[in-house]
Amino acid sequence: MATPSLRPHVHWAQRHRELYLRVELSDVQHPDIAITDNVLRFKAQGHGAKGDNIYEFQIEFLEPVEPKPVCRVTQRQLNITVQKKESNWWERLTKQEKRPLFLAPDFDRWLDESDAEMELKEKEEEKINKMKIESRVPKDPFRHLKKGYLVMYNLVQFLGFSWIFVNMTVRLFILGKSFYDTFHTVADMMYFCQTLALMEIMNSLIGLVRSPLIPAVMQMFGRNFILFVVLGSLEEMQSKPVVFFIFYFWSIIELFRYPYYMLSCIDMEWKPLTWLRYTAWIPLYPLGGLAEAICIVQSIPIFSETGKFSLGLPNPLNVTIQFPFLLQIYLIVLFLGVFLNFRHLYKQRKHHLGPKKRKMK
Repeated sequence: MATPSLRPHVHWAQRHRELYLRVELSDVQHPDIAITDNVLRFKAQGHGAKGDNIYEFQIEFLEPVEPKPVCRVTQRQLNITVQKKESNWWERLTKQEKRPLFLAPDFDRWLDESDAEMELKEKEEEKINKMKIESRVPKDPFRHLKKGYLVMYNLVQFLGFSWIFVNMTVRLFILGKSFYDTFHTVADMMYFCQTLALMEIMNSLIGLVRSPLIPAVMQMFGRNFILFVVLGSLEEMQSKPVVFFIFYFWSIIELFRYPYYMLSCIDMEWKPLTWLRYTAWIPLYPLGGLAEAICIVQSIPIFSETGKFSLGLPNPLNVTIQFPFLLQIYLIVLFLGVFLNFRHLYKQRKHHLGPKKRKMK
């Protein structure tokens, strides 16, 4: 004697264009759902009212529906959405007048016809209003040109810093070269990249990008001060091992930052890259700041000995502004800048990687 099939509890609701079925099965495995000749056939392994078993049912719809249902499985239930072929309100779900025992209204989603019409009208009005708002926004004739410029800028910077990173890595770890010739090997490319990076301040000023101006100014000023004033003007500093670490930390940070911005220009996102963009700075920024501070400390005795950039005021003041004293002040500013950048990047990380707020039903 054949064992009667087990039927799960099914709750249903409708809108003018859709039908919603909620199947009360948890831990569903291998669901088989198909619509043939306007009949929905369901079969799946899951945990229902009769324990862990195979459950099945079929429903012959009152009116024609589309043959491709959409299924979404959660841990507690299975949801099926079926599109009606014609947008109208059904007096019942099934062709048979007597409702099957396993089928019941889904009161969480239930609306009567007038409420559904109101909901449909609100959606249409919202769509129309959105189209009106979009039509009022003036189209920028240079939008594609601006995007093209930003893509090329970020691409060039990415290639430049990639060259620096690869060159330094190969020379040190593969060819066995020393730390001491780093500046003479990659300084020209670093000069180019850091000079070009001044465009980021201009991009922010003229509104090409929405990034805040102050963090960009602080980073550009700090890096260019180290590169052009401290390292570029003192040959004694150019052979220091600290130069390797400064350039290495700078280049690693930009390997993630510029590709992320480049993809953002064309409205693309690669989640691993986004994670790296807003995570890699956590160890790299303190290490980079520490390397820059060591560079400043090492340069102070050299500036004191040479008197370079020290400014003597004319009599009767007869006062000399010592550049090493300004470097000591800069050390304080450096750590303050690292703190401010940390706070800014932490807020960005929370915004991009923080938990998403759930929509209220």
